Amino acid sequence: MKFLFDLLPIVLFFVAFKVAEGQPDTAAAFASQHLGFLVSGGVVGPKEAPVLLATLVVIVATFAQIGWLLLRGRKVDTMLWVSLGLVTVLGGATVWFHNETFIKWKPSVLYWVMGTAFWLSHAVFRKNLLQTLMGGQLQLPPAVWRNLNFMWIAFFAFMGLANLYVAYSFPTDVWVNFKLFGGVGLMLLFTLAQGLYLSRHVKTEDE
Repeated sequence: MKFLFDLLPIVLFFVAFKVAEGQPDTAAAFASQHLGFLVSGGVVGPKEAPVLLATLVVIVATFAQIGWLLLRGRKVDTMLWVSLGLVTVLGGATVWFHNETFIKWKPSVLYWVMGTAFWLSHAVFRKNLLQTLMGGQLQLPPAVWRNLNFMWIAFFAFMGLANLYVAYSFPTDVWVNFKLFGGVGLMLLFTLAQGLYLSRHVKTEDE
């Protein structure tokens, strides 16, 4: 359930983009009439309307996510706060400057922030962030925790590069598809590979 909750802004971004992409003139007219004050010049063209509207949707959705958690008295993960900051700043720049490049950088920056957090915890603070997060659920040898930590660092670095490759090598609609299906698919494959690796090392209760 948490996975679906975390994925919600990406799904809404995808849906908003596809709906607006199917009716670009209507989307442009709507954006210009109701949201023109957020855009430099006050006018949104049919070509840029889908990504601008989708960006506004994902900003609102991320704010709503955090608001929902706070209202229910739940802890907001640090990375969700970071995501909110990035989507607000880079998404706001995309909307104001009519430039989709800013929002396309957001996933890469978020991946690299997470990878850097894992690396700094090991290199500077001599702690394994992954073990801190999951140590209560798994019993693993120190070497395995270290390997897992580096696997996540490498994965986040790769995902950041993959996002930029798709963003700069293909049309925006392809990037939007990759953002949802490619990102989730690669994450699931990585998690599966990690599970296979863990199955050889995790300690059972009897052990």
